[in-house]
Amino acid sequence: MSKIPPYWNTAKRYLSKKDKIMSSLIKKYKSPSETVLTSRRDVFFSLCKSIIGQQISVAAANSVFLKFKKKCKNKINAKTVSKLSSSQLKSCGLSRQKVKGIKSLAEQVLSKKFNPKIIPSMSDEDAIIYLSKLRQIGRWSAEMILLFTYNRPNIWPIQDIGLLRAISKNYNKKYLPPESYVRLLNKRFSPYCSVATWYLWRSIDPEPIQY
Repeated sequence: MSKIPPYWNTAKRYLSKKDKIMSSLIKKYKSPSETVLTSRRDVFFSLCKSIIGQQISVAAANSVFLKFKKKCKNKINAKTVSKLSSSQLKSCGLSRQKVKGIKSLAEQVLSKKFNPKIIPSMSDEDAIIYLSKLRQIGRWSAEMILLFTYNRPNIWPIQDIGLLRAISKNYNKKYLPPESYVRLLNKRFSPYCSVATWYLWRSIDPEPIQY
């Protein structure tokens, strides 16, 4: 894991001035041992983890991922994955669609049809579109990659159930919160929506979110 993003403390001050509820959340989760938004800086690893974790519980995802990691002999990269057969991947507990997604990802990285090195120079929206072209990667997964792997500061994942639940809880809104209110918060928290998202997640989950 890397150090916390360089904008983190600036973002906390900015958000605290902009919103009283956000200010209280930032004060609540400020202990020295707090794990803030860190990153692996390994997009292939993160994309594999994203595909594996789709539509299953956290516990199930962790179990499958450990088997996958073992099958890769702790070297999760395109070259290693490309050498694994579909049956070997299925034996980890992966569905047929997830196997195809991971195999396709490895093939595109090796052929350079997908080049993660160009993502840092893209806008958030262009990067989301680029990542979403990968098999088994939709908008939400792309946003999680930008937030956790690239530490983009202004990601506001409005398809994320946890974020919507946290908005409802903290701002006394029904679930689902009105789209107009979600957009209002987006505008208020920009250009540090990623940090606001992280604190909202913390308000409903005692464990720091990591991806």
